[in-house]
Amino acid sequence: MPTGVALRDPREQLFAAAERVLLRGGPNALTSRAVTDEAGCAKGVLHRHFTDFDAFLAELVLDRIARLDHLPLHDRAGTGTVTDNLAAALTEVFGPVAVAIVGLVTFRDGLRARLRAAGLPGIPLLAQAATAVAAYLAAERDLGRVPSGADVDILSLTLIGSTHLLFAGADGTPPAEEVRRVAATVVEG
Repeated sequence: MPTGVALRDPREQLFAAAERVLLRGGPNALTSRAVTDEAGCAKGVLHRHFTDFDAFLAELVLDRIARLDHLPLHDRAGTGTVTDNLAAALTEVFGPVAVAIVGLVTFRDGLRARLRAAGLPGIPLLAQAATAVAAYLAAERDLGRVPSGADVDILSLTLIGSTHLLFAGADGTPPAEEVRRVAATVVEG
């Protein structure tokens, strides 16, 4: 591997390389060597920025969770239809990388332990998505567009679990119509 080559944003380059390896080969293929080879850098670059590989993976997951903060779902309350808003947001959340990261967290005990130590219960990414969906549903309930007695936390968990199952079994093409049907059934049904 080349040495002395300046990397523009080494963390993001390593994260992007890890995503490519994860999508191509799954959790078993994700090693520090595979990531640095994919990024085109020396293995020492990873260890210069992270204490160990599980620390790197934890930061990757935290970074991808932070992207959920930019999900425009909360801005959609009161606009369009609740079903369409949910279907669009859920399809955005469950891209191939998110589904692969859920598998990674499930696969690696050390990673799961670090994420729990960081205060992330359950399956990170899914839990954060459920929180975002529940907040959206609560806003819609306050606007009268979701029934006043609706348990938005349970509705959110139902939507996240169902959508994850749809995407986990998908062949790479987002199951948009199925996601819309699930959203309509859960919210309107």
